[in-house]
Amino acid sequence: MKLPVAVSFLLASASLSNGFVFHFTPKGLSLSCTTTTSFLNGVKSGTLGTGEGWIDPSAPVNSEESLRLTLEKSLEGSSFQKRLSLLGSTGSIGTQTLEIVDACPDNFVVDALSAGTNAKLMAEQVLKYRPKIASMATAEAAEELKSILSDAGAHMPIIMHGDEGILACSTIDSADTVVTGIVGAAGLKPTIEAIKLKKDIALANKETLISGGPVINPLVKEYGINMLPADSEHSAIFQCLQGVPEGGLRRIILTASGGAFRDLTKDELFQMCRDDPRAVQAKATTHPNWDMGAKITLDSATMMNKGLEVIEAHYLFGASYDDIDVVIHPQSIVHSMVETQDTSCIAQLGWADMRLPLVYSVSWPHRLKMPYKPLDLAEVSQMTFMKPDHEKYPCIRLAYDAGRAGGTMTAVLNAANEMANEMFREDIGLGFLDIPKLIEMTMEAHKADHKTKDITLDDILSCDAWARQYVLEKSETMKAKILV
Repeated sequence: MKLPVAVSFLLASASLSNGFVFHFTPKGLSLSCTTTTSFLNGVKSGTLGTGEGWIDPSAPVNSEESLRLTLEKSLEGSSFQKRLSLLGSTGSIGTQTLEIVDACPDNFVVDALSAGTNAKLMAEQVLKYRPKIASMATAEAAEELKSILSDAGAHMPIIMHGDEGILACSTIDSADTVVTGIVGAAGLKPTIEAIKLKKDIALANKETLISGGPVINPLVKEYGINMLPADSEHSAIFQCLQGVPEGGLRRIILTASGGAFRDLTKDELFQMCRDDPRAVQAKATTHPNWDMGAKITLDSATMMNKGLEVIEAHYLFGASYDDIDVVIHPQSIVHSMVETQDTSCIAQLGWADMRLPLVYSVSWPHRLKMPYKPLDLAEVSQMTFMKPDHEKYPCIRLAYDAGRAGGTMTAVLNAANEMANEMFREDIGLGFLDIPKLIEMTMEAHKADHKTKDITLDDILSCDAWARQYVLEKSETMKAKILV
C-alpha cells in the first residue's frame, strides 16, 4: 500500500485509548487496544473541552478570513515564486531549506543568508544562490567569507556580521518570506522587525512564540502577516486545519517519539540516573528516530521539547491549554492530530523527514511535487500510541504550568531549560533529573516578578537573561555532587 508523503486519515473516536496499536496488513487496517481507559485520566489537559482560555491564533487558521485567504492563494496555482531570507543558513534548517530551493528553482529565489561562523559553507551557498546580503555571526567570520569569495573571483554580496547583519537579512526589501532557522532568543528581534515590514514568517525558531508569544501574537494581528510553522508537529496541525471552519477545532493532539528513555519505566530511569549517570548522559543525547541537534535531542529525552510545543501550539492555533494533549507515538509517522467538534480526529502522516514541514511552510497553501520517498504503510506495519508518564517526564507538567501562568513565565521556562540543557551537555556535574529541578526552582523564584500585562520585548529579554543567570548560580550548589 503506497500513499503520498503526507496523508490524512480519520479516527472515529472522541478520545484515544491508554495504549493502542494500528496494524497494516495486505488485507487492510486493524486496531487493537491494550486498555479501555482514557490515556488522559488524571491529566489536566484537552479532554476537559472547556473552551476557556482560547486566544486569536498567529497562524492563518480558525477564521473566515483565513479560509478565504487559503482559497485565494490555492487558486493561484503552483507557478508562484517566493523570495526568501534565510536566517541560519548553515544549520540543519537552513541547509534543508536550500535543498527545497534546489528541488524547486522556479518557485524560490534566495535574497539573503545569515549564518554562524562556518564561512566555508556560507561561501559555497553564496556562490550557488547569489544572495544580495550574506551575514556572519562575527567580524572574523565575515572577513573569512570575504577572503574566500575574493579568491574565487566570485559575486560579492553585501557582507555583514552580528545582530546588525541578521536584522539586515530579515528586513531586506525584496524578500517576502523570512525563514527563521536560528536558535534561541536571538531570533526574536529580527522576527519582530520582519513582521513590521509585513513579511510572512516560516517559523523554525521556537523561542519566537514560546518566549515572545505575548509580544508576537498582537503584532501578527496588527500587520496581517502569515505565521507558518516549519517544525513537524505544528506543520501537521496546520495541515490538518486546512479547510476546518471557524469554531470547528475542539482539541489538538501533539505526538511525541518519547525520546531516548521511552522504553524504560520511571523506576528504571531513576535507578539508571543513580547507578550510571555517564550512561544516562550518553543515551540522553542520542535520538532513536530523528537526526537533530544536540540541544533538541536532549529536550526530547526530557520531553521538554513537547512541553515547549504545547506552548507554541497555544500561540499558533489559539487552543487553550485544557484543549492541547500529548501522546507518545514511538514510530514518528503520525506527526500530530486535531479533533473537530464532531469528535472526528484528523492526522497528518509521513516519514520522519524535516524537509516536509519546511516545504509546506514556504509553499503554503500549495502542494509542490517533491522527490521524497512515498509513505508505505505496509512497511510501517504498525503504529502504537500511549500516554506519557508525568512523573517520569516532569518537564511536561512544568511547561503546562508556565503556559497557564502566561505572561513572562514561558520566557523564564524556556531560558532556564536552555541553560540547564547546555550545562548538562557540557558535563559540569549535573544529573539528568537536575534539569527539571533547576527549571522548577527558577519558575518559583520568578513568581515575585511575574508579569502578565503590557509585556514588551525588553521584558522578555530581561526575563530570559535573569533566568539564565539564576540557573547558573543555583547549579553551583549542585556541582559538588551529581543530584538525581
